[in-house]
Amino acid sequence: MPPRPPRFATPDAPAPRTPRPWGWWALAVALAAGLALQLMLADRARLATDPAWRPRLESLCGVLGCDLPAWHEPGAFRVTSREVRRHPQDNRALLITTSFRNDARWAQPWPVMELALHDIDGNALGLRRFKPLEYLGSPPATELIAPGQSASATLEILDPGQRAVAFTFDFH
Repeated sequence: MPPRPPRFATPDAPAPRTPRPWGWWALAVALAAGLALQLMLADRARLATDPAWRPRLESLCGVLGCDLPAWHEPGAFRVTSREVRRHPQDNRALLITTSFRNDARWAQPWPVMELALHDIDGNALGLRRFKPLEYLGSPPATELIAPGQSASATLEILDPGQRAVAFTFDFH
């Protein structure tokens, strides 16, 4: 009996499979997308400070259940009114009242308020930073001040005398 030819040499054998390159491309795209997602999540604290990225990250974290740090834009706080007058019960002190508003697009933590008193030449005579508990008189009802929300502050300071002719507010 003559030797039998190998099966692959017979005419009715199935053709060998050709590799499908699209499968490798699909895998490469999926891996690249996964890497981009991981990098975005790992760097979300920095990206969340960018107004262009924040809405995307909020959507992504809403789906994945991750946390974003609160928006922090101290320059978005605007003083809407201010007044300095003698303290009604202590003639050595001043009573300063001010209102400010959060003009940021998102809620942000209550700011630290800085008050500086200046002389006629613009030199600072005194400077103090007040925490929210100090200028509100009690802890804020919420951790964050909403966009467009206004607040009033009352500060009691020692009277620096006639040299102080101006005062400025800044937020941190």
